[in-house]
Amino acid sequence: MENKSWVGLLVLCLAIAVVGLAEAGVPAIFILGDSTADVGTNNFLPGSMARADFPHNGVDFPFSRATGRFSNGLNSADFLSKQFGLKRSPRPFLSLNTTSLHKKSFRGVNFASGGSGLLDITGRTMLTLMKFGKERIPFGAPFFNRKNVITLSEQIQQLSLVKSNLAAIKGQRLTEKLISKSLFFISTGSNDLFGYYHSNTSFSEEAFLSSLELAYEKHLKSLIDLGARKFGIISVAPIGCCPSQRIYNTTGGCLEDLNDLAIAFHARLDALLFKLSSEHKSIKYSLGNAFEMTINVIQYPLAFNFTQVEAACCGAGKLNAESFCSPKAKLCPNRNNYLFWDLFHPTQAASKLAAVTLYNGGPQFVYPINFAQLAKA
Repeated sequence: MENKSWVGLLVLCLAIAVVGLAEAGVPAIFILGDSTADVGTNNFLPGSMARADFPHNGVDFPFSRATGRFSNGLNSADFLSKQFGLKRSPRPFLSLNTTSLHKKSFRGVNFASGGSGLLDITGRTMLTLMKFGKERIPFGAPFFNRKNVITLSEQIQQLSLVKSNLAAIKGQRLTEKLISKSLFFISTGSNDLFGYYHSNTSFSEEAFLSSLELAYEKHLKSLIDLGARKFGIISVAPIGCCPSQRIYNTTGGCLEDLNDLAIAFHARLDALLFKLSSEHKSIKYSLGNAFEMTINVIQYPLAFNFTQVEAACCGAGKLNAESFCSPKAKLCPNRNNYLFWDLFHPTQAASKLAAVTLYNGGPQFVYPINFAQLAKA
């Protein structure tokens, strides 16, 4: 019965007309997080190992352009933005210049960086000095030019810089109003869990999850201090079912211990958001349960037009998951039928399904209100 209601919900969601930002009362969208939402940030980090600005990535993007998205086309940040009337995700912070915020068409910024996590140490390796030509210096680059990844702490610093520049242009009062009514989407945590699970640390799971919860609380409070009031939070999916993790299981099944970490993380995040909203009465939030959303697809793939939910579409070796997607990788022809694009990331089709569910899904998938209701809250 639950599966039937889920399928019915999907049909209903797809049938609902999309409203624009102005109609929804949302002046802008700001996106923070990791590679699930990165739309090109890491293109500006030459030393980064977490990049996707090469084929076959982007094979289904307009003109088959590899934009830095870890996808065959658009990702979840794009489809969420489209739900609110944008063409796709706002541009990455490091692609902006000093005149970008003056434009009347300003609708937000994407700060997400592939490889980042809740902890500053996550993804921070192989630091390389970035060199930009005089012709094109990304907005804010002098402050963040030595990183292999832009940590979440730094993403929030970038937001602070954006706010300061907006205040200089629009005035402090109008800027405060814009920030308070804007949507803040955050998708992070997977890389922290991957790092912990595959480490040899003696740190207990309880202690590690507590450290993640404290880090998340610190980041959210920093955003609240900057004036953010509407949060669309995406929890961690069943990452133990990623192709890259299935190859560690002799049966090809999911790594359930890793999935259990994701479930425990979601429970802590749920409690944290309830606590913060109780302490700050002006705070509104939606928590997307990416675990339940994804596990439903894995369990009932045909209901969502997926025929392959274990292997990666682009890669090599067992389950196409023993290497990253590259120009020489094996590429599946039926990409819309695959849940996973590469060894870690969803396909464009899967990202679209996730965004539609976050936007108009029921409380079993997004709680206490969905993203459409968050915009109007």
